[in-house]
Amino acid sequence: MKPMSCHEQEHPELAATTTNSGFDWLEDPISFLTADVDIAGGGYGWWSDPAAAQQDGIGSVVAQTLSPPAPLLAHTSPSIASPVVSEPSSKKRKSPAHRASASTGSNQRRRADQDRPGAGSSSGGSKRSGSKGGGAGSDRDTRWAEQLLNPCATAVEAGNLSRVQHLFYVLGELASFSGDANHRLAAHGLHALARMLPAAVGPAAAATVRVPPCECPTPGFAGAEPRLFRASLIKFHEVSPWFALPNALANAAIAQAAASGSGGRGGSEPRSLHVVDLGVSHGVQWPTLLESLTRLPGGRAPPSVRLTVAGAPPAPFSASPPGYDFSPHLLRYAKSIDLRLAISRAASLDSVHGLASSPSGEALVVCLQFRLGHAGADERTEILRKVRGLNPELVVVSELDGGGDGTAAGEFTARLELLWRFLESTSAAFKGRDGEERRLLEAEAGTSVASEAAGAGREAWRERMVVAGFEAAAFGDEAVESAKSLLRKYDGGWEMSASGTAGAVALRWKGQPVSFCSLWRPACSG
Repeated sequence: MKPMSCHEQEHPELAATTTNSGFDWLEDPISFLTADVDIAGGGYGWWSDPAAAQQDGIGSVVAQTLSPPAPLLAHTSPSIASPVVSEPSSKKRKSPAHRASASTGSNQRRRADQDRPGAGSSSGGSKRSGSKGGGAGSDRDTRWAEQLLNPCATAVEAGNLSRVQHLFYVLGELASFSGDANHRLAAHGLHALARMLPAAVGPAAAATVRVPPCECPTPGFAGAEPRLFRASLIKFHEVSPWFALPNALANAAIAQAAASGSGGRGGSEPRSLHVVDLGVSHGVQWPTLLESLTRLPGGRAPPSVRLTVAGAPPAPFSASPPGYDFSPHLLRYAKSIDLRLAISRAASLDSVHGLASSPSGEALVVCLQFRLGHAGADERTEILRKVRGLNPELVVVSELDGGGDGTAAGEFTARLELLWRFLESTSAAFKGRDGEERRLLEAEAGTSVASEAAGAGREAWRERMVVAGFEAAAFGDEAVESAKSLLRKYDGGWEMSASGTAGAVALRWKGQPVSFCSLWRPACSG
């Protein structure tokens, strides 16, 4: 099926059926972490050879569009009027960026073949050898969507409306929510820029710019059907480590804290456990933790476990559809493994303070996962202050690893870079197959591009945590080795690295940072 451009996609049809597999996820809660998911095999239908016929066409469009803007804007977009441009809407697949000459174009095709998942070295027979270490630089020439979107963001910030109009037109012709990663990135980026335009130039000026139809045809998490929402979460954990790896590391650290016994590390009596969840797992993370608690050596399973799910701040992947509630299923599973579990919900951390009045010796762990990075600076500081006030035994911080230069265009570029890694890795995870689950996940991920919060890397987060009164802790060797073993189940483009005494474990796609997971304890005063 050929993908449609945003101009053609105002009323698309979604795929016919939703898979029912995985809806009994709490009857077999850890299957998605223990099954040997064979992700890295062949079958990348989205990277098909017929795309080569489209490469030079789209490449010439990008080249002409990114020519010096003055002469380009003085004419009526000759690159768009040419027959070359009519082709992308009829058949869009993997496309490179601009070419300077015919020989340059063939070089780019050669580089694209080298960068494709599963290509490259096959020494040792490891399925992880294909795309590891490709890095951003090696496939930069094939990423034409960013070469259009980033100049457009700069033009939006500068108020250059004629340049914005021209780039909007080109992007509208090339963008598609059902094409390859480039086309999908163009569609999500165009939608985000259209939302940013009124705030950047004013509503009156923005109204003079004709915006191509660019609404994502798939609703995000908040508008999803609950069964599809749950199936998508489970499937994503099965095929991608994007959230699964940080969740597994967090669970290992929590189990270690629970096993430390009364009176702190090395105590003799098992302790109750209280986990405050400020994350995006929607319950998928916790069955594995509960099961691991029952297998603690020496019969040291906690006598009781409390899970408090906190709301705010909102972030991509944090919303859930009306009617979705994982609590009854999780409680039923806990009962089946003879573990006392109580689940409560708190609108904010202010409410958690009352719930966290812990019994003597209870281990309190706070999980801050992929939420604070989308909060404003003041809100983030206030949340960390409240977490410190809870005096937890352990804090888990997982966040996306990347940030811009502080300008609107620079932050947009950084968010776009992370979305590219999400879309490209998701294409590999689903082996190029389109479907309702993948479309839902990508629709939710696409909302991140329009975020107004400034991103940050690991070092910036380290400084924030130290200022908030925490000191770094390290993951145990067993947790790190288990994470490495888990990662081998996924596509070969994924890799991780642990930073030793600093404690953070980084997740990368093709050598480029995606996220990190780190441990923190309240710093000793004085």
